Amino acid sequence: MSSTRLPAPMGILIDRNRPLSFRFDGKTYQGFAGDSIASALLASDRWLLSRSFKYHRPRAALTMAGQDANTLVQLPDEPNVLADLQELQADMQVSGQNYAGSLDKDRDALLGKFSKFMPVGFYYRSFYKPKGAWKLWEPLIRKKAGLGVLDLGFKPGYYDKAYLFADVVVIGAGPAGLQAALTAANNGARVMLVEQERLLGGSLNWARFDIAGERAASLRSALVEAVEQHPDIQVLTEATCNAWFTDNYLPVIQGKRMYKVRARECIVAAGTFDQPVIFRNNDLPGVVLTSAAQRMMKLYGVKPGQQAVVLTGNDDGYLAALDLHQQGVRVMAVVDMRSEADAAQDSGFAALAAALQQRQIPLHQGSTVYEAIAGKDQGRVVAADIRRISGKGQVTGSGQRIACDLLCMSAGYMPVYQLLCQAGGKLSYDDAQAVFTISGLPAHLHISGSVKGYQQLDKVLEDSQQVAHACCAALRLVAPTEQQPPASESGYNFPWPIFPHPDGKDFVDFDEDLQVRDIVNATRHGYRDVQLVKRFSTVGMGPSQGRHSALPTARLVAASTQRSVSETGVTTARPPFVAEKLAHVAGRAFDPYRQTAMHRLHQQAGARMMPAGIWQRPAYYAPASSTASRDQLMQEEARHVREKVGLIDVSTLGGLDVRGPDAAELLERLYTFNFAKQPVGRSRYALMTNEQGVVIDDGVCARFADNHFYVSATTSGVDRIYQQMLKWNAQWRLDVDITNVTAALAAVNLAGPYARRVLSKLCDDIDLSPEGFPYLAVRSGTVAGVPARLLRVGFVGELGYEIHVPARYGAHLWQALMAAGADEGIRPFGVETQRLLRLEKGHVIISQDTDGMTHPAEIDMGWAISRKKPFFVGKRSIDILEAQPLKRKLVGFRLPSGSAKPLEGHLVLEGDDISGNVTSCEYSATVDAIIGLAYASVRQSEPGSQIPIRVEGGQTVQAEVVSLPFYDPSNLRQEQ
Repeated sequence: MSSTRLPAPMGILIDRNRPLSFRFDGKTYQGFAGDSIASALLASDRWLLSRSFKYHRPRAALTMAGQDANTLVQLPDEPNVLADLQELQADMQVSGQNYAGSLDKDRDALLGKFSKFMPVGFYYRSFYKPKGAWKLWEPLIRKKAGLGVLDLGFKPGYYDKAYLFADVVVIGAGPAGLQAALTAANNGARVMLVEQERLLGGSLNWARFDIAGERAASLRSALVEAVEQHPDIQVLTEATCNAWFTDNYLPVIQGKRMYKVRARECIVAAGTFDQPVIFRNNDLPGVVLTSAAQRMMKLYGVKPGQQAVVLTGNDDGYLAALDLHQQGVRVMAVVDMRSEADAAQDSGFAALAAALQQRQIPLHQGSTVYEAIAGKDQGRVVAADIRRISGKGQVTGSGQRIACDLLCMSAGYMPVYQLLCQAGGKLSYDDAQAVFTISGLPAHLHISGSVKGYQQLDKVLEDSQQVAHACCAALRLVAPTEQQPPASESGYNFPWPIFPHPDGKDFVDFDEDLQVRDIVNATRHGYRDVQLVKRFSTVGMGPSQGRHSALPTARLVAASTQRSVSETGVTTARPPFVAEKLAHVAGRAFDPYRQTAMHRLHQQAGARMMPAGIWQRPAYYAPASSTASRDQLMQEEARHVREKVGLIDVSTLGGLDVRGPDAAELLERLYTFNFAKQPVGRSRYALMTNEQGVVIDDGVCARFADNHFYVSATTSGVDRIYQQMLKWNAQWRLDVDITNVTAALAAVNLAGPYARRVLSKLCDDIDLSPEGFPYLAVRSGTVAGVPARLLRVGFVGELGYEIHVPARYGAHLWQALMAAGADEGIRPFGVETQRLLRLEKGHVIISQDTDGMTHPAEIDMGWAISRKKPFFVGKRSIDILEAQPLKRKLVGFRLPSGSAKPLEGHLVLEGDDISGNVTSCEYSATVDAIIGLAYASVRQSEPGSQIPIRVEGGQTVQAEVVSLPFYDPSNLRQEQ
């Protein structure tokens, strides 16, 4: 295989001393450490990498920056990998995608010959009749337009999240970002610099900024060295800021970690996207952006071709031609779409034209490439048809054919606007000057460099210094100063680089195989808004998300509807900026790790710990000498609570103090029950719904004084409920103080028939008799000499007391209760046991027995809703839901003890249909049966009904629906 490697110093990313061997589509290739898959293949003169989505046309690298779908390849365990981003590994197995037969001879390439019969949206209008026809056509269409193949046996690796904070976060480490970071850090700011590529420097790594070609390297060396040595700059390379959220909340993905970054000030110096020219066959292998050709040479040491034509609408195309010539590529012509008069207005044009003439490079002004000619070898370009431009999007009838195996193109630049538009910024376009501007950014979000419209290097650096200084002034690190921004620029974007061909194949969107006529036809079908054009045609919906199709689409829609590009606009930019793996979203979060005050005592007692939200809790206790199983230990703990007395640490339950004249009014509005007339010294069940009537939390509301309520919430939900209280009260402005006291208090639940006997030994200032301290009463007093709040509750269905004390006394309280209960045989029990005990009583656990759609009627919580209150959050929705027939209900079910036990999530069936699922299920020694809760259809919800449940191995068991609770239905035990 031939090699097209250039000598050093070209190839700054590769290590020529570390050759690597890999296979692509069954053939062995050689590359170097630091290569991407694409660069290694290009170095071996292998251009054909993939097939296009719709017509299966041959495709190769277009951007060499992961900004297009042309390089999607298949790895053994991952499809749709961008070959120009994926770093090469030794012995890597790579294959092409989306072809029939072989990549080189794809049988489905014949689809391109029938493109006139597959216009934009043809399947919308062709396959909807007769009714149900789409179900037959869909698998065939998807198979032909498919991409990679999933590995269903793939096991994901470890992914996680972390939190970072900075005074100033700079997105992009090109010349603008490097200068901004340095200026901010030198003024005393803590700076984080986020760069998507492997090297700092951005365009300084590959672009040419002057005829001599020397300035970029020297400037990069100085800036990068200063940044890397600065103690106040944290650098993240190969990291992508994937979105912008309110108050500069930035998700940054680096490797297998997602950083959740919060910045006081944010500077986006993300640069611009090089834009293609639209002409026939502009998607052929060998047709690349000028920046891609420069990346091949500078970053990877790849000679991109032997004979090149450079098509440009600005001066940068001339500089790229000089780069190509310098590396031994014969530049057959520079084709400048600008007329002689327009080009002459640029002060640097004369010197650039002279440089071409000196190197004997022909220059064609006021001309364009009308068609790229394909060869037989990999479908690569072999010639370019050059025509004079005779009008807007029009060319002369004849031209000149120039042989080439490389066609570089640049119509201009479009700012990397996605993050800025996510922040509410507005992207505007001046049709006369072909210049973009971004306005309407929120406070503390700034832009600098080429994303702001500056292309000249000196102006980029000057602007970045000014923006960074303004950020530091906002942080009060320096005094604010009045600075005159650099003069605006124009002339870098050719206003109409679209030259439709009567035979088509003039691609606007490379991802979706969309041609000029597809966009125009969409407008003729009545889709005049660019957002509707996007949805009808799918333009901009591929992997590149409109990076190269958004601007030509806007131009075509504007021309077809007799509007300006500014009036038409571009499609909405939404997160994420690049595709992110589900593993990044689902990866382990570094939440606070919390232990209760009794944690050490639990460990000494042999507790097996489990996470509960951010807390560690005992699941059950297994003394070192015990050989019993988890189920045996749990059943023994439950039996002990039912027969004697047990103690559980419930410090993790959420605790919220609500105080003030309007405390009762706040709870009236937030919870479904009535609290205004709740007596002092009593507790009441508290159920909370959201505005949609969905159950989101429950707890107990204890009234200790007229203006003081103590409200419990679920362990994992307390932070969310606290935020809800603050949010609503910010609107209502009630006279109330809300405090999250979860971590300030330790709590235990002393439960069982002997609970009163044990507590009486430590509490002599409270009447513990059934008459003096009845069920659901609350008291304040002392326990073991410690100030305490006591609540008579019955979550586990036995006589019980919740005792809440200041957290510093938690261990003391636990030890005192264990000592006082020694004669009664007290023993600790864990969360797993508590869940079994509550299941026997039929008590639901929010988020386990409920989901994001559960409303009170589905879980028989109608009794917990006050029908007399004029308002509570979710009341209107509950009224609407209750007026409609129920579709499902949470029911209790029972199975014989020897039956196969259903697991949480197992399906409940009704005939061949799924009618629900199991939410909780355990064997109960107390009732000697398998018991559980499950959603079932209303028709299956009557006690005595049989519900089929599909369990492990595909077996179906018939469970009996029973009335709840399973144990002590008269509640005598907990009310004694």
